[in-house]
Amino acid sequence: MSLGLEQCGLIGDLHTGAVVSDEGAVEWLCVPRFDSDACFARLLGDDSNGFFQIAPEASSFRHEQSYEKDTLVLATTFYTETGSVRLLDFMPIREEHARIVRIVEGLSGYVDMKATLSLRFDYGVSIPWARHIDRGLSFVLGPNAALLESEIQLEGEDMVSVGRFRVRAGEEVEFVLVFYSSTESIPRAVRAREELARVRAFWRGWVAEAKDDCGRYEDVVRRSLITLKALTYAPTGGMVAALTTALPEQIGGSRNWDYRYCWLRDATFALYGFLQRGHLVEARSWRAWLLRAIAGSAEQLQIMYGVAGERRIPELELGWLKGYRNSRPVRIGNAASEQFQLDVYGEVADLLYQMLVHGLKPDRNVWEIQRYLTDHVVSVWEQPDDGIWEIRGERQHFTYSKIMAWVAIDRGIRTIDMLGYDGPRELWDQERSRLEERILKEGYSEKLGSFVQAFGSERLDASVLVAPAMGFIDAKDPRMVSTVERIQKDLSLDGFVLRYQPDAGVDGIDEPEGVFLPCSFWLVENLAMQGRLDEAEAMLDRLVGVANGLGIYSEEYDPSERVMLGNFAQALTHVGLVNAAQRIAHAKRHDA
Repeated sequence: MSLGLEQCGLIGDLHTGAVVSDEGAVEWLCVPRFDSDACFARLLGDDSNGFFQIAPEASSFRHEQSYEKDTLVLATTFYTETGSVRLLDFMPIREEHARIVRIVEGLSGYVDMKATLSLRFDYGVSIPWARHIDRGLSFVLGPNAALLESEIQLEGEDMVSVGRFRVRAGEEVEFVLVFYSSTESIPRAVRAREELARVRAFWRGWVAEAKDDCGRYEDVVRRSLITLKALTYAPTGGMVAALTTALPEQIGGSRNWDYRYCWLRDATFALYGFLQRGHLVEARSWRAWLLRAIAGSAEQLQIMYGVAGERRIPELELGWLKGYRNSRPVRIGNAASEQFQLDVYGEVADLLYQMLVHGLKPDRNVWEIQRYLTDHVVSVWEQPDDGIWEIRGERQHFTYSKIMAWVAIDRGIRTIDMLGYDGPRELWDQERSRLEERILKEGYSEKLGSFVQAFGSERLDASVLVAPAMGFIDAKDPRMVSTVERIQKDLSLDGFVLRYQPDAGVDGIDEPEGVFLPCSFWLVENLAMQGRLDEAEAMLDRLVGVANGLGIYSEEYDPSERVMLGNFAQALTHVGLVNAAQRIAHAKRHDA
């Protein structure tokens, strides 16, 4: 199939989410959680791996897709020679069971429609038992069950369920697909229109809580914040890095990782954006999730966890899926969960501090954990680590990791000063100064005029662009100004920023990849902080333009082919947009 991420949106219920194409098809869905097995997996395979499509039966038709303003309700409009219809897709905010609701509205004339439902559990490989019952079409396979309720009766055709129907102007046809355990009773029926009203009210009410305004970027910022909210797991407060797994960072390549887990780094950056906008509930929930997830030994802190805080995330390959546009292997789980990445201590410490700055009530339990983590950073910062990019090569003294270790110690000191807590402030202050001295001496290359990837290296790495935002160095410091200029010159492709130069094999995988969108947004922030607002806005405008038509981003982008790469609905990319837009807005207000 030729489907691209450029054609896709997402819907979700704050437990999981689905990828829906502009051809009216649910291409990907994991139930009951983000990291559960997929029951629709065509995105990573073909028709045999499961999908749910509602579209005109005509051989040719025109279509367009958009979100209803300030909601996660996805509208796909189809135009045929005989008339037009609108398909509304959404997931009700979860109470007990996951549901997909699909409403077909007749707009003009009439349209002959076709509904095709192909459920395939276990990541697209297992075919359930399908049968008609009083309430609708039932599917059962082991512990999994689903029920499709609709006035349209679907019949079996070649191991899929198909229904044909005509919709005239003013008419509506509803489909409600509910998932549950096969040992449970069938869940209660819901009214599609009532659920639509509730989900609209939920999302619009949530958006209305925001207290900031990003000027002409406000609409795209709101869309990104809705996307980030959709990636949160309501029962625990965790946030997944993306909705999908195994989408390639280069078409045909092997950098195909599973991002359906809670990265401490990605979540802390996202929650900083929420804090700036006044969404404090998410910050409180995540802090509670954090305390549960990292409880125990500081030496056992992981970079990522399951949505409920699970620590074991074994990595597997699914040989029966051919991969997105034939990009293999298809991986689930993530072995990087076992890596030592020093930087996460800094990101966690910074967010805990920012929560205090934004008025969240101090918590002694939080401080005890932060103090323990800070002591640990003091004892280990001189060790090499695996780095922010999850290097599967040799450990190094990565500059970004050391900067974030400095942040961890610095925020510990600031918290003591703010709240008067007990702690070894003098020792921490000495270590902070010693670490800063080493970073400036060994992490900066006079030859390149730039901060570099690792101590003593002559290679560039865009992660150092975060240093000014974290308060390690002033954005207008000559060393930072020259770093930005060097990255613009030598680590950019068509004006966008690469993570690092991948041809050296530093990550253990000798393959090219696309430009890394979060790094491009970090460059925008630096330009804004340096007072180069015209350049910052011009670059942000370009970045806004590479989102798909719905305002959704993946992780990476290929400027030459103009296609999205990497996992889809990528939290870190949307965080980058939010923070870059807010940085520009702040700079403008400061200059006014």
